[in-house]
Amino acid sequence: MAEYNFEGDFTNISERQLEYINKVVLEQNLNVNKVVFNSFGQAGDNFGANVRRISIEGENGNMKMILKIAPVDDIVRKSTFTEHLFHNEHVMYTEVLPKLVALQKAAGVPEEEHIRYAKCYGILNEPPNEVIMLEDLKESGHIMLDKYEPLKDDVVRNVLKTFAIFHSLSHVLKSKEPATYKCFEIKLRDVWAMMSTNPEYTKNFTALDDAVVSMVDNDNHRNIVKNKISNMFNVILKLKQEENRKYSVIQHGDAWTNNILFKVVDGAVRFSTMIDYQGARRNNPVMDILYMIFNCTDYETRKDNFYSWLDYYHSELDKSLSYFGLKADAVYPRDQLNADVKKYSELVFGIALFTCNILNRDVNETKEIIDSMEHSGLTELMTSLANTKMTGESEKRARKRIEGLIASYAEFGFFDHFGN
Repeated sequence: MAEYNFEGDFTNISERQLEYINKVVLEQNLNVNKVVFNSFGQAGDNFGANVRRISIEGENGNMKMILKIAPVDDIVRKSTFTEHLFHNEHVMYTEVLPKLVALQKAAGVPEEEHIRYAKCYGILNEPPNEVIMLEDLKESGHIMLDKYEPLKDDVVRNVLKTFAIFHSLSHVLKSKEPATYKCFEIKLRDVWAMMSTNPEYTKNFTALDDAVVSMVDNDNHRNIVKNKISNMFNVILKLKQEENRKYSVIQHGDAWTNNILFKVVDGAVRFSTMIDYQGARRNNPVMDILYMIFNCTDYETRKDNFYSWLDYYHSELDKSLSYFGLKADAVYPRDQLNADVKKYSELVFGIALFTCNILNRDVNETKEIIDSMEHSGLTELMTSLANTKMTGESEKRARKRIEGLIASYAEFGFFDHFGN
């Protein structure tokens, strides 16, 4: 191993990855004395990569970075689609996001309306040694909210505004530079679709159906959730076949609490910044909206605000489009948004049941499950999720979310659109 001024825990990082990290660190011209590797967050805060925070100490100043490091184990990489996920993030940080902000600047969009994303210091896109080196947004006052706590109305609206701006720029790009948009959508890989066409992969999810059924208390609810996780891959293929690309956008693809950072000013949430673009792909915009709402909010807040949230998203979409001479009613009509919410609700129901099993576990439970994934890949992960019983508090939390999910779907009439 080459000699670097590295301290802390940099195990499970290949020599090529360390070499690249050192190269980017030296490019910061800090006259580095040492680089300290620290863990990032807790088990369960991140599932798609080995994430570290590094502190760089130098004669010319100090700085911190976030490192996303790909696993090099071949079994793990194949079963978790690592190459495709890191490729997507590479495309987003080096091509798509800079282009979207350039569109905004050229149109004179006020800076406070610009898409915000972490500065990318460097990306090594060399399988199996991928590394992504990003700005540590914590240094500029961004925080990560508690994933166990449902998002409140004001926070949801903040995220919806970010979605609206982000999605609007796909419509702008389709209108102004269709060839560029086409290039981006081709480059971004739909990992969910890849999973859905691989029987060896989808069969791993069947055991989770029984695990979810065991969490709910009455027969009616058990019948509702039965087979909904394993069936979501059939729903994905059906939606893919029926997709109306006129309304499609480049979506974030994994917008849950830990993938959205918030800038707090004077005690209030002011700005949201999306992180982790590994799931980015062309898709219908309601997938980002519904994914966030049904993974991150509770029944009570949805009951009072769901339809006004949709109104707010559409009004913010129109506001962002107006800077480019476009109108939401022409680009993505409100009634089309309503229709798509119903159409995509079945898929989001299955996804939300699946994520309930992961996101509601406590740190110790999650650590065991992630350890199994890091050593054996997806099959072992799914087995662990199905067989590792939740602790009392985790199960209570998951059950409440599932029951709230069922109550919302019944109230909004979404079950009527399943299987249609």
